[in-house]
Amino acid sequence: MPEVPPVSRAGELSPDQDALGALVAEAFADGGPLARALPAFEPRPGQREMAAATGEMFAGGGVLLVEAGTGTGKTLAYLVPAILSRRRVLVSTGTKNLQDQIFHKDLPALRSALDVPFTATYMKGRGNYLCLHRFDQHRQDGEPRAAAERAYVDALQEWAGQTETGDRAEVEDLPDDFPLWPEISATSENCLGLECPRYDDCFVTRMRRQALESDLVIVNHHLLCADAAVRQSAYGEVIPSCACTVIDEAHQLEDAATQYFGREVSNHRLERLVQDGRRILDTDETASPADADELRRCLELTRERARMFIAVLQQMALPRDRIRVTGELLEPAADTATSLAQSLTELEAGCGAIKDASEDLLALARRARELRDQLRFLLAASDDDFVYFLERRERGVFLRASPIDVSGVVSEHILERAAGTILTSATMTVDDTFDYLRERLGVGEAHELRLPSEFDFERQAVLFLPRGMPDPRSGRFTAAVARELDGLLRATGGRAFVLFTSYANLRDIRDRLGKTLPYPLLVQGSAPRTVLLREFRSTPRAVLLATSSFWQGVDVAGEALSCVVIDKLPFAPPSDPITAARMEAVEARGGNAFADYQVPLAILTLRQGLGRLIRHRRDRGVLALFDARVQTGSYGRRFLDSLPPAPITHELDDVRRFLDAPP
Repeated sequence: MPEVPPVSRAGELSPDQDALGALVAEAFADGGPLARALPAFEPRPGQREMAAATGEMFAGGGVLLVEAGTGTGKTLAYLVPAILSRRRVLVSTGTKNLQDQIFHKDLPALRSALDVPFTATYMKGRGNYLCLHRFDQHRQDGEPRAAAERAYVDALQEWAGQTETGDRAEVEDLPDDFPLWPEISATSENCLGLECPRYDDCFVTRMRRQALESDLVIVNHHLLCADAAVRQSAYGEVIPSCACTVIDEAHQLEDAATQYFGREVSNHRLERLVQDGRRILDTDETASPADADELRRCLELTRERARMFIAVLQQMALPRDRIRVTGELLEPAADTATSLAQSLTELEAGCGAIKDASEDLLALARRARELRDQLRFLLAASDDDFVYFLERRERGVFLRASPIDVSGVVSEHILERAAGTILTSATMTVDDTFDYLRERLGVGEAHELRLPSEFDFERQAVLFLPRGMPDPRSGRFTAAVARELDGLLRATGGRAFVLFTSYANLRDIRDRLGKTLPYPLLVQGSAPRTVLLREFRSTPRAVLLATSSFWQGVDVAGEALSCVVIDKLPFAPPSDPITAARMEAVEARGGNAFADYQVPLAILTLRQGLGRLIRHRRDRGVLALFDARVQTGSYGRRFLDSLPPAPITHELDDVRRFLDAPP
């Protein structure tokens, strides 16, 4: 390849647009570096077109929207221009699987293929990393420990002295739900920043310093949004500024932003505050005995009042109860909430009153203040830009406020932060336009590019729509699904994902088919997601029953997966507080909430689910949808027009003939 210019990370356009275009074109050329070095590389017109457009954006700036159909090879189409641009580029993915693939597979291959030196940093959320300062405190606090916890602490101490990253994923035997980890991880609310005695040794500090010196920074949407949400805090920001940003799986960005730009008070946050306060006082030397006793009194008062407040919420909270007006629903908790806010104020004041207070005590005061302010905000429930609701999940009780519209914060804190931004996914358009996603994410002026799938769906797939299905809201629906599904799975010989829109339907179908289906049945919830996928790939003729977490970011190539079934159109339930508030906002602007919000969102979700089937040019299989509304509803044509152009059939005999025919 021609000589590649040195890296420019300060924002200069290097190399220029024409030069970068030539470098990108040569990389993807027949017989070029990628073709010579990558055994599976094959010329793809869509990939070359996307790479050229991406290179123009990296060199000239601006926003680029790219819908790249399955098989385009979009990851290489943006990574190659990113490397050749010699600018610092941030790549954010929607799933950890893609993040892993980019860092551990794609970048090493490209480093060899392009023969261009570059560096990259893999960044996870702060909670994945050990906080050395908090771990030191925990080991010094003198509390008695169970033998199992002592064994893990000893193992973590040995690992902490050896690890270069501090990433808990390196400790293979550490349970996912290890209760001590939240107390010793490097979360932003506990960070002391520059004042931390272990700042220079801190794994998050090391990671950020490495990212500051890297050409490529690989993150996921959760870290991207969490970092943007706390950027105003000197202790929260982790991701360095980058000249350009790539947001892959961009259809997931709104959900991530909704989570991280909201407010929350929960029993978990309150309990951690008290536990951390106790631990700090056990080792702190700046508080006098009298001051320490007063702070312990404040902590115990906070603990007791928090317990009373949460107990009232538990009595009133259904899974997701919306708070529509000020005082509604929360009125029974008003007195206990006021008392809790007062004790948090006293805790803050007590920490602040100590002369030459340690940074740990000052951080405790800051956390108490933030919790109090968020509690008051949530209790007032008066900001029309938020939807307020109570949520109870397992052992957690959460009082939340989520932004109804995240387009402004996404535009300001993410899209406008870089000179050039690309948003890409296999599913971005509805009714042949980007309008829906543009509005949801606050995208202004932008170039648009739509690339069809490289796969031949007319030859590789068939779409099965059974006749005579009852309405999904009917009590007869799951019995009909079980009947049709039994016949379809026998026709395909198992080898299927059956994706549901609710756990209730999944459980019903599991109970109906579990004793009669002659194929191994795997069910979401019976094992971790990665274990289920590994078992599915290795088990002949397996059938996996799953819900939302398997609708996207899951790849099973080859004959192991020859059928993807979806029980019904994936409409977001209008009973969900966030969905309901967004529907009301659409109606308030004069739109039609169903046509303008629910249908487009369901179309994108459906396309993601059905997209699990064909992942390679040699794949063949059956797509199936058991919702009659796609054929009878006035909006059904919008769904059908959005699906891959596979032949439609209503007969199982056609399915059998398709599967029996030679490729």
